[in-house]
Order: sequence, then C-alpha cells, then structure tokens
Amino acid sequence: MEHHKELAVKASIEAGEAIMQIYKEDIIVEMKDDNSPLTIADKRANSIIMDYLEQTDFPIISEENKAIDYAERKKWPACWIVDPLDGTKEFIKKNGEFTVNIALVHEQKTVFGVIYVPATRELYIGDVEKNKALKLEVPEVFELKTLMASAEELSPKAASDKIEVVGSRSHMNEDTKNYIEDLKSTYNKPVEIVSKGSSLKFCLVAEGKADVYPRYAPTMEWDTAAGQAICKAVGLSVINLDTGEEMLYNRENLLNSYFHVSALS
Repeated sequence: MEHHKELAVKASIEAGEAIMQIYKEDIIVEMKDDNSPLTIADKRANSIIMDYLEQTDFPIISEENKAIDYAERKKWPACWIVDPLDGTKEFIKKNGEFTVNIALVHEQKTVFGVIYVPATRELYIGDVEKNKALKLEVPEVFELKTLMASAEELSPKAASDKIEVVGSRSHMNEDTKNYIEDLKSTYNKPVEIVSKGSSLKFCLVAEGKADVYPRYAPTMEWDTAAGQAICKAVGLSVINLDTGEEMLYNRENLLNSYFHVSALS
C-alpha cells in the first residue's frame, strides 16, 4: 500500500510539471459535452497519472475517462478517483489556483488523498489510516523519502474571535448567504469570506486558514475526494447535506450533493 501511495504522489507532481509547461504557453481550449472547458493540459496530466496508477491493483475513475458503467464500478471494493486538472477555469485565467487531485477510496470512503498545486509547487497529502495530513514544498529536484521528512503536519483552526468561511466574494448564492447569516446568529461573531479556487478550499480548512467550507453548488466526485481525505486525516468530516452523513464515493451518480466541512464546534 505504501508503494501505491508513493506512486500517487509521484503521479501528481509529474502531472503538475506537464501542466506548467502548457501554462507558460498560449492555452488551447476545447469544450466538453457539458460546456465546461478542456485543455491540452488536462489530457497530458491524465495520461501521466494513468501510467502511474495503472501499475497498482485498483481501477480508476477520472474526470477525463469517467464513462465506466455502474454495473461494473459497484463491484469495486477500492478505486482511485482522479481529477488531473481541477480548476480549469483558474488555469485558463492564469491565476495559479488549480490543482491535481488523486484519491484512494475503499468501501466508498476516502482513505488517502493527494492535492498538488503546480503553480506554487505545494503538495498536500492526507493519510486517513494514520490520522495525518502533511503540506510541503516540492523542489525541482528531489528524492521522495527526503522530501517527506521536511513536511509540515496540518491541523484545523482553533476557535477565534471571527469565523472564516471559504466561498466566493463575487458569486455568493442565496443558500450560502443564508448559511452565513445562521453562523452569525449562532456564534455571535463576525464572518469573513476567504476566497480560493479548486480543491484548495478543502486545504484551507484542513490547515487552519478557514473554519468552514459550505458548498451549495454542483461538484463531482473527482472534485472532492482528495480534499475530503485530507480533511478527514485531520479529524474533519465532509458531510453530505442530503444524508447528514459522511460523503461516500463510487456512487451510481457521480454528481455530489451539497456538503459542509467544518472545524466549528
């Protein structure tokens, strides 16, 4: 299993390198069937990750090769869930807030997750079985064992005199506004919005830079699985608002329900 985790880490970094090569050039954009953007970077990153993960014992659900029938998927006790380039819109805008997401799921629950931020060379790793999440900076030349020894262990935010909510300052929907008003009345504290793209929203909560991430907008399993593993590794739950329970994966419908991840007590 440790070898599989190492492959996932290496895959995320190498995919990130390929993404950055294209990031520095003029970006060619196609549109997918759902009118979301697809770039050459998505395709190259996906190919690199597949090459690594196909060496493991587990099948793969990826945003770029998602059309696997549920009749087959439901037989899988474990699988990888991959987004080779999360935050394609951020990539196109060239604001740096895009990630490579790789998660391992067992019996529908996240057990390991990697989020790599190619523009800043930051790497987040969540190992649920070890109850540990790490953050580190990846140099251009590295040896993985030495690199891991330099990692910073993450922990959620302690209570403070304000509540920091991960969200969008410019595109706040009505459900999120209502949730924020409920927080103000429940905790009697001011609320600040912390804005961040892609799966970095989960990382903000896991590393103590925000208290809560409420999501009242569509996401897919590959958008959230790695972030959920990182949050879960530091003791935080990602709660499906339809069930009130931990969000599960490799479902028949890969579209997520709305959810919360919170460090608030």
